[in-house]
Amino acid sequence: MNSPSSKVYLFIHVICSVKNKAPLLTKPVRTVLFAHIKKHGAENGINVLSVNGTEDHMHAVMQMMPAQNLAQLMNSIRTESAAWINESKFIKELFEWEEGFAALSVSPSSVKQVLDYIEKQEEHHKTKTLESELEVFQKIQI
Repeated sequence: MNSPSSKVYLFIHVICSVKNKAPLLTKPVRTVLFAHIKKHGAENGINVLSVNGTEDHMHAVMQMMPAQNLAQLMNSIRTESAAWINESKFIKELFEWEEGFAALSVSPSSVKQVLDYIEKQEEHHKTKTLESELEVFQKIQI
């Protein structure tokens, strides 16, 4: 099924933490950083549907293409965004993302629900920590 009319619906929800979960992503930094991540993605063939987060982490939903590799996409986004923050001097200290990340597949029928969840990150994290959020994902049994 490699014809030009092939349709691919690979949606991935990713979560990245600031190194040592440092609360460096203030609201003004998040605003410019997340817009930059979407722009960088668009310029590099990475379809970032949504990106949002809090002081210590970000969530994003990406639509992947068949030839794309998740680790390479995440490396591109994290490396470039950290370099951009550091070069722009938005933060006084060195900015780095944690080495790892969480990634969850999203059914096309659930994309809207996940996008809504990502849009409400600040509200969501008033009552839940990142750790408690990740624990829920780890308990998912197949």
